[in-house]
Amino acid sequence: MASNYTTGIGPMAYPLKMVSQEVVEHMLGWNIPEEHQGMVHEHWRNFPAVNKYWHYCLALIYTMLMVTSVTGNGIVIWIFSTSKSLRSPSNMFVVNLAFFDLMMMMEMPLLIINSFFQRMVGFQLGCDVYAILGSLSGIGGAITNAVIAFDRYKTISCPLDGRINKVQASLLIAFTWFWAMPFTVLPALRVWGKFVPEGFLTTCSFDYFTDDQDTKVFVAAIFAWSYAIPMSLICFFYSQLFSAVRHHERMLSDQAKKMNVKSLAANKDDAGKSVEIRIAKVAFTIFFLFVCGWTPYAIVAMTGAFGDRSLLTPVATMIPAVCCKIVSCIDPWVYAINHPRYRAELQKRLPWMGVREADPDAVSNTTSVATAAQSQQADA
Repeated sequence: MASNYTTGIGPMAYPLKMVSQEVVEHMLGWNIPEEHQGMVHEHWRNFPAVNKYWHYCLALIYTMLMVTSVTGNGIVIWIFSTSKSLRSPSNMFVVNLAFFDLMMMMEMPLLIINSFFQRMVGFQLGCDVYAILGSLSGIGGAITNAVIAFDRYKTISCPLDGRINKVQASLLIAFTWFWAMPFTVLPALRVWGKFVPEGFLTTCSFDYFTDDQDTKVFVAAIFAWSYAIPMSLICFFYSQLFSAVRHHERMLSDQAKKMNVKSLAANKDDAGKSVEIRIAKVAFTIFFLFVCGWTPYAIVAMTGAFGDRSLLTPVATMIPAVCCKIVSCIDPWVYAINHPRYRAELQKRLPWMGVREADPDAVSNTTSVATAAQSQQADA
């Protein structure tokens, strides 16, 4: 089969414009020049080339994701950065996450172009640029989720002295970028690991197929660094947050009994607006998105390095890449859409979106008055 790439089949034998419509007759990598054939791992040469319509379909999907992400993350950055009421240390993390997700969208034009050429444009340089953007945004976004979990835990469990200030928030943001650097720079410079084409050979990621000890250790290390550690931190901080919320709710309930009132908070019967319920919904959504977005990729990488590689078909390895892009489109909205002030700003600046949100300050004042009235009734 290897001889097909140097003598019988390939761009040296057939110009691109004269390629037969029966693309299945060729194997993956057929349209990569001989001098760049080293980019393609032998594993992919065992599969027929993907029909051009699959490439076009993927390009369409990524175009829609790109538009959605640029619009959604762009609005988040715009509103959180220009609204005085939203310029808090906690919201700095949401903006940072939106920047990481926008960086991932910078891959999209490259992939769309690659899909029409049915190969990696720019060959190794194009592959490196694509993978650097994906690695930096993916690892950075994962650790930013962990930092947001830490911030919410500190803010809710210690509302008086546990809030993070702007200097601390800036340092934590710098930490997220530092965290994403090692496994972006090392493969790019070929110091440890490398970036190679995968799937349809129109996307690139770190090498998890080379069968040597160095690659296996690299895959295990990046798995721990970019997936296991952030997920462990997210689980830990949100579990602690749930415990703090339950403890706080119990204290309120006990205090209400002593004061002979039903509740210390107005509209307590509205379970949908309960503090515990709202936090549980947001936290579960965050965890669910993280798992859905990055677990498939982690499984593919670990299977390629340590498992049955025959399971990794071109289609099977493209699905995780699409999952990551989908999550990056909606990730910041999970935080932002649950923020009353953000929703109020959306209603004010972009009324055509149909967002309906009461003024948070007005609601807060109404709640305070209602609580005070309940206390007076109890004293009477």
